[in-house]
Amino acid sequence: MALRLDAHQHFWRYNDTDFSWMDNVWIESNILRQDYLPAHLEPYLRDNGLHGSIAVQARQTDSETDFLLQLQSENSFIKGIVGWTDLTAENLQSTLSRYVGNVSGFRHPLENESDGDVMLGAPFRRGIRMLEDFNFTIDLLVRPHHLQCCVRLADDFPNQQFVIDHLAKPDYSEAGFQTWASDIRTLSERENVFCKLSGMVTGLPPLDPEDDELAIDDYLPYLDLVLEQFTPKRLMFGSGWPVCTLAATFDEVYDITNLYIGKLSTREQELIMGESAALFYNIEPA
Repeated sequence: MALRLDAHQHFWRYNDTDFSWMDNVWIESNILRQDYLPAHLEPYLRDNGLHGSIAVQARQTDSETDFLLQLQSENSFIKGIVGWTDLTAENLQSTLSRYVGNVSGFRHPLENESDGDVMLGAPFRRGIRMLEDFNFTIDLLVRPHHLQCCVRLADDFPNQQFVIDHLAKPDYSEAGFQTWASDIRTLSERENVFCKLSGMVTGLPPLDPEDDELAIDDYLPYLDLVLEQFTPKRLMFGSGWPVCTLAATFDEVYDITNLYIGKLSTREQELIMGESAALFYNIEPA
């Protein structure tokens, strides 16, 4: 049986200090300023026929990875952990060695960097090399102006597995699409780069609660392009829960993806809805 996974969701126990990034999202972000834990997510996974999820870091703190691992030890549906550690730290090698066999990979958020100086700098590149040595994956949380730097990293580290979170957060406008599309095509030519179908609902106006029909027209150019370029073998569904709740429910996010991929073969749907993530994150069936 194909493994069905939500490849991108978060857990947290809210506090003001660790989650200052919430100040930079929509004014409605008060909905995020509360605890979101496995007991809240599991019913959504179960009701949508998903076997588990990949828990992705939400804090840039030394305790984040251990927090997620503790939740995983208590909840078997958490199939993989994408933790956080400072990839530029001098003691990175000893830190990474602690997590071998327990963590799938790491994420170092770069979306707020104005340019690619951090990504292409010697300390970060040293960190990527160590991830490769330990066989960890890396999630890249970037924006369109970083994509050319992502291309360089993918070329310089062809044995390192990368995944682009949230389609690189494109500007959902006609002009924004053209710039994003050119660079995402180039990046997709690198076979060591995957892409997550996630984060789209928070980049567009909220879904109309009075509209019974899911309107996916605004998403279609982006979905069509990444499907063509990455193919289902390197695409993975991610709900973005609970951040997605700023604009849509878990079920609505799932339904958008499920509706879109309905035209594909059964095998292609299986890849997007879990098998690609299982391959990328080295998740074995239970």
